[in-house]
Amino acid sequence: MVHGLDRGERAALIVSECLRGTLDPELAIFAGLAEQAAERGILARIAALAADFRALGLPVVHIHVAHRPDFGAFSDTNPVSAKVRRERRVLAATPQASPMPQVAPQPGDYVSTRRSGLAMWYGTDLDSTLRNLRIETVVLTGVSTNVALLAGALGATDRGYRSVLVEDAAAGASVESHTWIVANLLRLLSTIARAGEVHADLARRGAAATTTPPRPWLNTHPEDDSRPR
Repeated sequence: MVHGLDRGERAALIVSECLRGTLDPELAIFAGLAEQAAERGILARIAALAADFRALGLPVVHIHVAHRPDFGAFSDTNPVSAKVRRERRVLAATPQASPMPQVAPQPGDYVSTRRSGLAMWYGTDLDSTLRNLRIETVVLTGVSTNVALLAGALGATDRGYRSVLVEDAAAGASVESHTWIVANLLRLLSTIARAGEVHADLARRGAAATTTPPRPWLNTHPEDDSRPR
């Protein structure tokens, strides 16, 4: 069983930056990342996991990026952000800021959007959303293991969440960087799991929910005082 899901923790699926501006070969700012995501087949696995979470009534949270056209309040103090600004990438309301169709948000999903920075926790409502949903464990998928998912796992730890990285539903800039970061950094912060393992844990949770006898007092009306005390 996957540590972080094995005790029935309330979990949320995090779909990180699966946008056309990162994963569509015709629009991606970093071609290698888009190629890795396609070669690893991460979108199909993310879509399947999202269906599992929705079926159990667990939240799916999409991390999007949408920069202002004037790049107001945008920090370009690192090479990645400098390239984004120089090439005017992932502007709000443009095709680059739209999600990949395979993993587009569905009714009932949550979307947390940032306009600057490189990490999912910075300048977004992600933490307040998860706390209001009583989430204990975040299940990380998407891109990239180099930056966003590494920062996502560290940020989750700092905020008191458990995290699970679904290794075969995530990608980095290259095979080498992905492998090294997962083995040497992310494993110190997160449980490293495969999509099939997460699916199996969620399936067991669903089966347990359907076989647990209902407690009759949960269905009583407020004025009915016959429930156990």
